[in-house]
Amino acid sequence: MSKEIEVKYTTSAVSEGGRHGRVRTTDGTLDLSTTEPKELGGDGEGGKTNPEQLFAAGYASCFGSAAKLAAETMGLKIQPEALKVTSHVSIGKDSTDNGFGLKIKIEMEADGLEDEQKQRLIQKANEICPYSKAIKGNVDVELVTK
Repeated sequence: MSKEIEVKYTTSAVSEGGRHGRVRTTDGTLDLSTTEPKELGGDGEGGKTNPEQLFAAGYASCFGSAAKLAAETMGLKIQPEALKVTSHVSIGKDSTDNGFGLKIKIEMEADGLEDEQKQRLIQKANEICPYSKAIKGNVDVELVTK
């Protein structure tokens, strides 16, 4: 299934050394040392990041923007500072192929909204968020409102 997408922005990142190296964007905005978490057998060296942290940061930021857009389209009044998204990205052994897989939990706080409005908002944000669309059907995602 191929979708037509009118590209508005493209970025590129280069990884050298995988989990034990460096990752940087080609424009130089991001330049980070990487390490493997202790839980996966690495040294978990302080001051270094890993792919799961980078994915969690990107997903939380993208989901937050999707929630703002969803709130606008749904006619919900919410102040930007009243919306907070936390993305928990877990990695572990995948029993189906002996490789690794991801599991995600998205927590959304939306001060000033009723519980039912929060539920509708998180569902709508999940439908339009590009990260959510990209992993739909491949990664378990738990949606939680606070």
